[in-house]
Amino acid sequence: MSEHKEREHRLREGYERMLGRLQHGADELSWEALQQELDEAVEFEAELEEFTKDELSLLRAWVERDLREMRRYLAAGGHGVASWLGIDLSVLSRKVTDALFSIADRSVIEREQLTDDLEAARADYCEGEIAAPGRMACVHCGATVVLESVTRLEPCHQCGHRYFSRASEA
Repeated sequence: MSEHKEREHRLREGYERMLGRLQHGADELSWEALQQELDEAVEFEAELEEFTKDELSLLRAWVERDLREMRRYLAAGGHGVASWLGIDLSVLSRKVTDALFSIADRSVIEREQLTDDLEAARADYCEGEIAAPGRMACVHCGATVVLESVTRLEPCHQCGHRYFSRASEA
């Protein structure tokens, strides 16, 4: 396996482990508690794998971005994780599905408390980042791509641009 592919594989596994750790997080359901859980997940990854500080920062940012985006969607009245992802949940691994549903349940409970947090600027997705499964749309040409697993985003296959947004079903 090439060094690039091995690094991508390690980052993808780290992302999935961090998501799994958040699934079994604290009883307190605030955004602040989730931030603490993310910090603890990063510490766990630092001990488990030989990630660089930059890689750990990227993993934390990617997981937080996807959780913030999911929470924003649910708080705006979106109906469930499947429609946010824009794909059939049967294509996801059981581990990722369980983690997303667990976190989504917490998001629904916190909806009122998170409204202010979720009005922050919408996170953009950029080529090279690791992202949760789902349908992404190129912000330049609108072409969609379906990510069937946690994966690294590639440039748009239609126009070559680097920036994406989640193409959630309304």
